[in-house]
Amino acid sequence: MAKGTLIAAMNIGRAAEDEVHDWYDTEHLPERQRVPGFLLCQRWIGAQDRKVSVATYDLETVSVLKSPAYLAIGGENLSPWSKRVTARVERLLRFEGDQILPGDQLPPANAGGLLLNAMNIAPELEAEFNAWYDKEHIPALGAVPGVLCARRFRGTGNRRYVALYHLETPDVVESDEWKRARQSDWTSRLQPNFRDHLRLVLRRYVRGG
Repeated sequence: MAKGTLIAAMNIGRAAEDEVHDWYDTEHLPERQRVPGFLLCQRWIGAQDRKVSVATYDLETVSVLKSPAYLAIGGENLSPWSKRVTARVERLLRFEGDQILPGDQLPPANAGGLLLNAMNIAPELEAEFNAWYDKEHIPALGAVPGVLCARRFRGTGNRRYVALYHLETPDVVESDEWKRARQSDWTSRLQPNFRDHLRLVLRRYVRGG
């Protein structure tokens, strides 16, 4: 069965940066790490904008998010601290989905950077979009030096598709090899049909860093 993911991306906005990190590090992330089926929980911040915060949770399956253990700490059962912090931030993305390429690969634990691409696609082009991603785009970018892992997900939220690229450093996406790999006639034909495109270049969050 395909692995699942939960991704939460936010702009810290009106919240105090120190409090957001304290909340994530001492309560929110540890709560989720204790839920059976949560495999790898990682935090990221914007490579250029520290107010962008992303948490990625690799799951045994997406059905973990319907388990009693998760429901006990999520949704209406969020802690008072969680409710206070989340009321002050700007949500950029909440995504729950299945890994569609490759089906069961987990990311490395030591990546220094992450590229998140989330989007919708015009419905009439969805089949071609998936063929392009699977046959050309992911293989090309996954072969770029410094790319440790390239994966795709399909799910629910305000975007249907997410691609995650774990990188040695965020600078990989500025390399000549990366720029060449993402250029093709097929890419140029499909790009105008992307909808609600969210692209975040991130670096690994290090407490106090």
